[in-house]
This record gives sequence, structure tokens and C-alpha cells, in this order.
Amino acid sequence: MRIDAHQHFWTLSRGDYPWPNESVALIFRDFGPGDLAPLLAAAGINRTILVQATDTVAETEFLLDLAARNEFVAGVVGWVDLTALDAVATIDRLRADPGLKGLRPMLQNIEATDWILQDAAAPTLAHMEAAGLRFDALIQPRHLPVIDKLAGRYPGLPIVIDHIAKPVMGGGVAPDADWADGIGRLATRDNVWCKLSGVVTEAGPGWTTGDLAPFAAHVLDAFGAGRVMFGSDWPVVTLASDYATWAQTADWLIADLPAPEQAEVRGGTAARFYGIN
Repeated sequence: MRIDAHQHFWTLSRGDYPWPNESVALIFRDFGPGDLAPLLAAAGINRTILVQATDTVAETEFLLDLAARNEFVAGVVGWVDLTALDAVATIDRLRADPGLKGLRPMLQNIEATDWILQDAAAPTLAHMEAAGLRFDALIQPRHLPVIDKLAGRYPGLPIVIDHIAKPVMGGGVAPDADWADGIGRLATRDNVWCKLSGVVTEAGPGWTTGDLAPFAAHVLDAFGAGRVMFGSDWPVVTLASDYATWAQTADWLIADLPAPEQAEVRGGTAARFYGIN
């Protein structure tokens, strides 16, 4: 089974999306299951993980409804304000729907790099750990030491790094030492995993496979194929590529791995991480 571990849907008229906006005209429109289904079929991908795109509980409810009506969606990563007084109650209400697999605070958009370590978030994170929910880390390289601390505090909380933490990429730029070291430290944590996703957008429209290869190689060397999962970041990927091209490029980036390890990146890792049958 092949799994796309990171994709989005949005209906802009819902009114709670500050982004996408006019600055990304190519994706400043609605995207839904009918748009993605033929792309999945063409790429031979069976299931997906649908990830939140804005910081409202209402959007999470919207995504859970879409997941229930579209069999290819294997689970939802939603959003809850982890510091809210009613966060635990909100999580319990949402996870009554078996489609909820995890939560994603939008850490990249928060100025305070160590926001997730504040005392106000601790009860909610402990509840996520106890409830078996996963934590998607939407971060930048500045957050790598913070996520290392988070993983140490909650060793039973499965954490996955979205988009390999968005290092500076493209134009022949080599991996930055701080990013490489931060990824390496995180990989020593048994509860931290990584998504091979979002890289073409970070590299920009002029990206080449040579731009991506050293970053993918470092992630795979650090985590091993059993903790790395393919994700498209569709439709955001269309800012720099298209679904088919990125899927083919991801296959090229893992082509030197033994066949069983390629299968892990393509679907096995995501199935284990998110509990997909």
C-alpha cells in the first residue's frame, strides 16, 4: 500500500483561512477530494493523511467530515489550541471520531520559538501522549532543539517532523550544519519520525534533483527508512512542481535503498506511525 502522508483540502468560503491568499495565486482557490483522486490514481497511491491548514477547531471538524466521506483518506491531523483551558475536553470530543490521528500546532507561525514548551501546554501534551495521538511538528530549523526537548519530556508521544523542518534549499545550497546536526540529534529519539515532503517548495520553482538529494540522503541516513515517510504537501507542492513529478522524484531519491526500505518510505512507515490498517 502506498500512502501520501501529507496533503490538504480547503474551501475558502468557510472564512477561516488567512493563508492561502493572493500571494500564492496558483493555490488561492478551493481544493477538494475530486481534485486529488485522479492524481492519486495516476501515481498509484492508495491512501492519504489529511492535514490541517488553519488554526481552528471548525476546520478540523470539516476535515473529519471529508475523511468520513472519502475512503482514500485514512486519517486526519487536526488542530486544537494546546494552551486553552478546555483543550483536553476539545480533544476528547474530536477523537470520538476514529478519523482523528493527531494534532498539529502551527509552530512555524508563532514568534516564540519555545512556545510549545510552556507550562500551559503541558497538560494537553500529556493527554495526547496518554490518548495515543500523534504530534505533527510544522517547524523551521530554529525549532529543532525545542522539539528535541519536547521528545524527551514526552517519550510516549509520537512526533513527526513535517517537510524535513524546512531548511534553506535550492540553487545548489548544501545542507546547513546546524540543520544537519539538529536532524541528527532528533533521530536519536525513538519517538521522532520525519516526512520527506515540502522540499520542492522550499527549494523553489527552479529546483533540481541535485538540490534535493543531499537533504533527502541526510534524513534517510539519520532516521532510517523505517522512520521516514513520503508526503506530497499537495496542493502546496504545485507552487514549485506537480503531484506526479514530485512523486516520481521522491521515488528517485530513494531508488538506491533496498526494495523493502523503499516500501517503508512509500507507505509502511506512515501506516505504522498513524495506525493505518
